[in-house]
Amino acid sequence: MTNINADRDTLRALADEGNERALDRLADLADQRGDTDELSELLDEGCARAGQLLTARAVAKGDLLELQRISDAGYDEAGNELNRLLAGRPHRARRLRAPGRFPQAGPTSPGSGWDQGNWLGLARESLEYIRNKR
Repeated sequence: MTNINADRDTLRALADEGNERALDRLADLADQRGDTDELSELLDEGCARAGQLLTARAVAKGDLLELQRISDAGYDEAGNELNRLLAGRPHRARRLRAPGRFPQAGPTSPGSGWDQGNWLGLARESLEYIRNKR
C-alpha cells in the first residue's frame, strides 16, 4: 500500500469540492500547527472536527466567551460544554481532549473509528459507569 501525504492545497481543493474527510484533515493539520484562525475559518465552513478541536481548546482554557462563539457558529457541543461550566459541573475528560496534551494514538485519533461514528464504545463506557456507581 502506498502512503500518500496530501499537501494542504490538495486537501483544500478536495474540501472545496465537498469532501468532508479532507475538511477534517485540514482541521487536524491546523490543530497540529496551533493555527486557531484557520480552525475558526473551517468551523465557519461547517467543519464539525474544527468545532470539536476549538471546543477542546476553549474548555482546557476555561474560555467561556470562545465557547459561546463556537456554539453560535453551529457546533452544539460547545454550547453543552458552556452550560456545563456555567453550572459548575466537572469536566468529562473522555468526551473532549485538550489538543497536544495527549498522545495521538487512542480512541479520539483520526481514523480510529471514533471519527466515523463508532458510538458503541461510548455506550459501553456509559453502562460500565452506571453499573459501578450503584
